Amino acid sequence: MPTTSKIFKRLHIWRYKHISEKNFVFLLSLIIGLLAGIISVTIKNITFTIEAILEKGIVLTQNSIYFILPIIGLLLVYLFVKYVTKKPSGHAIPTILYALSKRNGIINKKNIYLPLITAPLTVGFGGSVGLLGPAILSASALSSNLSRWLHVDKKTRSLLIACASAGAIASIFKSPIAAIIFAIEVFSLDLTFASLLPLLIASVSSVITSYFFLGDSVLLDFTVSEKFAIKDTLFYILLGIGTGIASIYFSKIYFGITNFFNRFKSAKHKLIIGGLAIGVMLFFIPPLYGEGFSFINDLMAGNDIKALGNTPFDAYLDNIWIVIGLLFGITLFKAIAMTTTFAAGGSGGIIIPTLVMGSALGNVVAKVINNCGLGFAVSEANFTLIGMSGLIAGVLHAPLTAIFLIAEITGGYALFIPLMITASMSFIINKNGLDHTIYTKELLEKGALLTQDKDKNVLTLMTLDAVIEKDFIQLHPDMSLGAMLKDGVSKSNRNLFPVTDTDNSFVGIILLDDIRTVMFDQSLYNSTTVETFMQKPPEYIHYEDDSMEVVMKKFQSSGAWNLPVIKDRKYYGFVSKSKLLTAYRRELINFTS
Repeated sequence: MPTTSKIFKRLHIWRYKHISEKNFVFLLSLIIGLLAGIISVTIKNITFTIEAILEKGIVLTQNSIYFILPIIGLLLVYLFVKYVTKKPSGHAIPTILYALSKRNGIINKKNIYLPLITAPLTVGFGGSVGLLGPAILSASALSSNLSRWLHVDKKTRSLLIACASAGAIASIFKSPIAAIIFAIEVFSLDLTFASLLPLLIASVSSVITSYFFLGDSVLLDFTVSEKFAIKDTLFYILLGIGTGIASIYFSKIYFGITNFFNRFKSAKHKLIIGGLAIGVMLFFIPPLYGEGFSFINDLMAGNDIKALGNTPFDAYLDNIWIVIGLLFGITLFKAIAMTTTFAAGGSGGIIIPTLVMGSALGNVVAKVINNCGLGFAVSEANFTLIGMSGLIAGVLHAPLTAIFLIAEITGGYALFIPLMITASMSFIINKNGLDHTIYTKELLEKGALLTQDKDKNVLTLMTLDAVIEKDFIQLHPDMSLGAMLKDGVSKSNRNLFPVTDTDNSFVGIILLDDIRTVMFDQSLYNSTTVETFMQKPPEYIHYEDDSMEVVMKKFQSSGAWNLPVIKDRKYYGFVSKSKLLTAYRRELINFTS
């Protein structure tokens, strides 16, 4: 009876014989889209089930204790990570981008199921984060491992991971076009027919999956009733400026709070401090509880009181400026609550909290315009929607995703012009204020960030280990010339020799040209040593710190043909310019083919 491995081998052979590579990619994108849709539906249903149980069993009987629920959720995540997984899953998009740039598109298989457990526990118990990021990570991990099992090459695997991400977004928001654009903008894909069609297939199949399981229900239900008026153009520019500044604030708060919590080495201390901080914020600002879709829907429906919930300021809500102040407080504190949830050990995404913050800010701007006493009147619902677009454009550096996401949510393109105005203004302001996003800062520091710059992408995809050569005979400073010739030069086919001391610390180099004139002078064999002819290299390559871009720049600035590699302050090998350029050319061909 054939074993499982033999059956898989036969299937692979049959596939190679009967299905072309192009059609196989199309088939995989269809399957991955369906799986991404199922994952998105699953993560939402698990979360909604937890929320329903809490609402019926706890919140309705003791409404005053709802603000401690996120602490319980974070504690459950902490216990699950500590005793079951031993390691958290990490943030979705940075994990995926790092896998694409440095791990050949291979994502740990644990990330298939971890987000399906930790994210619902975090969000279901009221953590102020979103479910989209975990859904993207789970779908991408599944796509990566499925591609690996099916012997798909690195470039196609990267495309299929983007298909999984697009499928997750398309399923959650029922917005296939925005999902495709997100994959292109965030994952820096080339917009070609070869990449566009698989993304389209995955997005459509994922949306169909969502309709099959959830019907026509959508997370954000709104139809535009007031169209764009040219007289409001200046106000949309003002909103773009406001969302641009708010997006910078969002990122700086994220980095600031993250750095603060990184001071604490114990995950338990992070949990206690973060959980208490979240509880205090929720007590005063209830809309920070959970993802916040109900808050957005209430704002778009014009139900401000319901959106704000029960607060200590309920007696003053007949004053519009108190309402404006509370909504602005949500704008400020959503970023704080979200980041604190992450820092305390929670699992989730940043996209939906960004939408919540943008909706609050857009609504605030509209209310200020309408109540400033100058006779202006704008649509608060439209500004709520467009505020979301502005924040997404700025925070993610993805203006096209922001525009098409809101356009598809509203079921039309009546607001296309104000969406373009606000999103572009926000993106320009944020791009000039910050060189990186929440997703890309850490990757940029590691030299692991893929961008639209093909040259930098090729260098990012290259690894230093692939170009290091170690077949050099090492010499020592006190070795005599005769011993050097006998034990080094005569046994090597290299014209370069590293000089190291007794603990393998790098001291210098000797070039064959430096000793060529004295090689046959036997009178010097015992009277001179390696140290006499040794010289310092023009540059050093530091294994732990130097990216491939830095390595290339060091070769260009030094004019050297070989540079030594130092690892843990010890000699490790050499990189030659010829091998580096050969590897670069090979990677460039693979990347652009």
